Amino acid sequence: MDARELVCFFDYLSLERGCSANTVRAYRSDLANWRGFCAQNGLDPLPFDESKIARYLRYLTAQGKAKSTLQRNVAVFKTYTRFLANEGRDVPEAAGRIDLPQKGQQLPQILTEGEVGRLLGACDESKALGLRDRALLELAYGCGLRASELCSLRLGDLDATAGVLRTRGKGDKERQIPYLGEVRQILERYVDEARPALSRKNPIEPRELFLSRTGRPLERSELWRIVRKRGTAAGISKTRLHPHALRHSFASHLLRRGMDLRTLQELLGHASINTTQKYTHFDMEIREIYDRYHPRA
Repeated sequence: MDARELVCFFDYLSLERGCSANTVRAYRSDLANWRGFCAQNGLDPLPFDESKIARYLRYLTAQGKAKSTLQRNVAVFKTYTRFLANEGRDVPEAAGRIDLPQKGQQLPQILTEGEVGRLLGACDESKALGLRDRALLELAYGCGLRASELCSLRLGDLDATAGVLRTRGKGDKERQIPYLGEVRQILERYVDEARPALSRKNPIEPRELFLSRTGRPLERSELWRIVRKRGTAAGISKTRLHPHALRHSFASHLLRRGMDLRTLQELLGHASINTTQKYTHFDMEIREIYDRYHPRA
């Protein structure tokens, strides 16, 4: 597992497998942690075998890592093994024989329609950053975009005439999403009024749509801070505030108003309809709780 081989592996992930930059970054971190563990315990990182992997999973569990993290690490081992096989290396498929802990079903966090309204209303549109935040949150909720998609949007991705934007999601798959009504009005105001004021602070004209207070492209960590800041001002619990809360709310609210799963799948950019169906399960659970406790249900 030398440096050159790792570079080739990460190229394989991004170029041949079509993995996102976030996935490649996570795999890079997982392999670095694996090599650190092997170095501390006098183990050879390769080949992967059942005893070493099982020992590493016990170590991660003792560190309090989530079941999803354990599953991802085994996925890394499997993918790396497949990469080595493609390169002509004779490697055992030890990772495939590991019994993985089942991930608990995690229902998505959503905001009520009233909470979304309060969140949007917490932005002071008389200021450039307030108008930016309102446009950012309107687009997150109005189009159901992922955090990475919001931060990577460029001015050229907007078709203002048609009211449609282009975005690239997981696997670098492009999709088109309409942005209409108040979302469109706020976004146009941001582009005409607030964005020029922010971009002037950067000597290099950025192509990205959303900019920081210094005119740089907005990063995901900054998006997280914006959601927390505006949500706290709106009186929403911090435990329910994260960038994807608006994406989850977008999906749940559309389903509740009658949108079919296939259309929602296209809007969200899900490769599988099974991923979209989790919102159906969530909505059913909400209704069961309502029926059980509401005095007039």
